[in-house]
Amino acid sequence: MGSRAPHAPAALRRGKGRGFRPALPALALAAALTATAFTVPPAAAGSAAGSETFTLTLRHLDRKGAPTDAYATRVVGVSGAGESVEERPHDSSGTVTLRLPRGRYLLDSELFPLAKGAGVDWLVQPRLDLDHDTTVTLDARTTSPVDVRPPEAGARPEHAMSFVEVRHDGRTRSANLMSSADGLRVAHLGPAAEPGSVTSSFDAYWVGERADYGLGYRFASGRSLTGFVRRPAAGDLATLTVRAADRDGTGGVGSAAILPSEGTSLGLGAELTRPGTTTFHVTPERGAWDLSYTTPGTPGTPPNLYEAPDLPARAGVTTVHTFDNAILGPSLGRATGSTPGGVRDGDRIALDLPLLADGEGHAPSDPVFRSAATTLHRDGVLVGTHRGDPGRASFTVGTPDRARYRLTATALHGTGTREGRTTAVWAFDSAATTASTPLPLSVVRFTPPLDLDGTAPAGTELRVPVTVQGPAAGSGTRSLRVRVSVDGGRTWTETPVVKGAVVVRNPAAGGTVSFRAALTDARGNTLDQTLGNAYRTR
Repeated sequence: MGSRAPHAPAALRRGKGRGFRPALPALALAAALTATAFTVPPAAAGSAAGSETFTLTLRHLDRKGAPTDAYATRVVGVSGAGESVEERPHDSSGTVTLRLPRGRYLLDSELFPLAKGAGVDWLVQPRLDLDHDTTVTLDARTTSPVDVRPPEAGARPEHAMSFVEVRHDGRTRSANLMSSADGLRVAHLGPAAEPGSVTSSFDAYWVGERADYGLGYRFASGRSLTGFVRRPAAGDLATLTVRAADRDGTGGVGSAAILPSEGTSLGLGAELTRPGTTTFHVTPERGAWDLSYTTPGTPGTPPNLYEAPDLPARAGVTTVHTFDNAILGPSLGRATGSTPGGVRDGDRIALDLPLLADGEGHAPSDPVFRSAATTLHRDGVLVGTHRGDPGRASFTVGTPDRARYRLTATALHGTGTREGRTTAVWAFDSAATTASTPLPLSVVRFTPPLDLDGTAPAGTELRVPVTVQGPAAGSGTRSLRVRVSVDGGRTWTETPVVKGAVVVRNPAAGGTVSFRAALTDARGNTLDQTLGNAYRTR
């Protein structure tokens, strides 16, 4: 039997040979949303506004054509006098009558199976124009199968989401159904709505031995689905691979999840032991996909959620994301680096910049740190200090005049041989603004190819890509100097940036490599950034 959102399952089902499949992270599991509506009692529907009312009779028939009381039906007003109506009528006879105002309605009904495992019938009428007494027969015999399955023989259906959104006269209403990914039957009822006004999607999630699958399809027309069959081949799918690092050496089990970026759907999660890898295959027809990873929770420390949203899905193309690995440092966004790290609004200066993003620039939801502080100076005079929340602080400067500001953010993370320190010092001119205005804050990213324990081979040369994010990116850089330390920051060696990278001679096993970048942008704003003990050698 299917079930309706917005209540997402508390946990996903157990997968053969892959261990318990956890509940998706809160940001990775989208509950299906329905438009807010208010029930109008039938007796009041006509008298309250003085509008006409009409009788709507609904007859429910099972797959044998007999009346059934095993159904869940919803009538939602879209436009007209009944636009605020939401009714969930039921009568054990299988026939139910409503008195409703003139208007357009969205009707959907879930007919439950006669036998266990027989599948659910879902009938949707996206356009029900109630302008006279009307009878609608919801007949399970009119439905056709939804058969969407992956190319891997032996893969098991996990769950599915069917969704219909209707737009008319400036209003949007929706209906949805959560069900098994196998055995669903659907049918469109009534006349077609206006072209492009009905958006339908179907997302089926399957669990395989080699990989898991998100098979989603979304399209606009004037009708909902009557049956739907897709059997994509392996080459028709895009691949999203998650690599979970274990840079702190504690192991544990994390979880990865996929979710379509657009529309309403359920996602799919998979557990993986750190360090480890898991793979999802997804359909490009669904558009972009969101990828997320949640670290294991430890006593006294909440799990961290990392997200990689809006990933393009191209048939035959593999996208790999490594989460929670070194080097930890400031980031202005993995994809474009265009997110402002700070703003000036009137006499307030605020910093909101991930200071401990992972090696690929994914920002943790709850960064783990030992201590953190942010300070602001105005023309050399201390404005204030904020402790905690690495890279987040707000200050009131109390004067509208243009001045030279120095903003310093520091975080100490890790312990023992895995201890590291991230520091960024920005200097810039600023005056009071009449609206929220981005501050000219840039960062420098160092992204060496490290193993999943956050280490690199000892005694070897390693090419480390160097990237500038923020206003100084590209032609915005006036100068960039990089220095490298292999003795914990006691001594530093100037290292030229050649073709977007520096070359580091790694120290002996058990050593560390630190980086320092001095950046000046085209307008004279500066950054002095230090990543102490950025990675280790083995």
